[in-house]
Amino acid sequence: MSTTHAEADTDVSPAEVRSTPVDGVDVLGALSPSRASDFMTCPLLYRFRTIDKLPEEPSADALRGTLVHKVLEDLFDLPAPSRTPDRARDLLTPTWDALLEAEPGLAELFTAEGPDLVEWLASCRTVLDRYFTLEDPRRLEPAERELYVEALLGSKLLLRGFIDRLDVATDGAIRVVDYKTGRSVPEWFEAKALFQMKFYALVIWRTRGVVPAMLQLVYLGNGEMLRYVPDESDLLATERKVEAIWQAIVRAQETGDWRPHRSRLCDWCSFRSLCPEWGGTPPALPARVGDPGELTDDDVD
Repeated sequence: MSTTHAEADTDVSPAEVRSTPVDGVDVLGALSPSRASDFMTCPLLYRFRTIDKLPEEPSADALRGTLVHKVLEDLFDLPAPSRTPDRARDLLTPTWDALLEAEPGLAELFTAEGPDLVEWLASCRTVLDRYFTLEDPRRLEPAERELYVEALLGSKLLLRGFIDRLDVATDGAIRVVDYKTGRSVPEWFEAKALFQMKFYALVIWRTRGVVPAMLQLVYLGNGEMLRYVPDESDLLATERKVEAIWQAIVRAQETGDWRPHRSRLCDWCSFRSLCPEWGGTPPALPARVGDPGELTDDDVD
């Protein structure tokens, strides 16, 4: 059940376009922090997203995250003195217009039954304003933004994803930064967020030979930061965990056993009506189920 990374899916994602071909190497599969997290949360959720590739309706919260991430990315294209709250607000409407031009269907979210567009845009401005209470972007010069990263482990499992921001100090110390437009989370959610950051740190360590000095989660929903200092033992444990997740995915693929896991996260699941835990019936598996590593997700979290 191996595939070469050079083999393309019919629907090519930004991750596929920007990834580096692994020439002459049989790759077991590819795993991102998003899909690894899906499987840990609920194997059936992983199946719906990765195997069945079922469409999901956009949510106002997820769309707010996309818009704010893009504004913060573009803010650092400006000269340092221009990176002000007023300038960030000025970027909001044209950035939203550009998103609509690329995906006109997003406008359908703001119907009479849905959220009010004016109020929603105001909430985006509030989130952006809160960012400036946590950092002064005039004093930062990120080394990378929306950085696609990947690393091939010794087991031939390919890890990949997108990092919101990478800061590199003059002494070479690396800080991995991730923006969350929601609020800081309880401890049982926090471990999930830290796993994502450790995943990125593992990829950087394996590709650059440097353990990041800091992992920083920026919660714009309530203006808090979570900072974590990883070490090699952390990243080795993360590597073992990733390998174990992959083996569990392969077993589910071979047996067809994508059992659901009921939790508080079910309240936000797009596929609840199809879940046996909630009285639903999953669709039949596709006639040809590809390698579970044939992922096409953008990994913009």
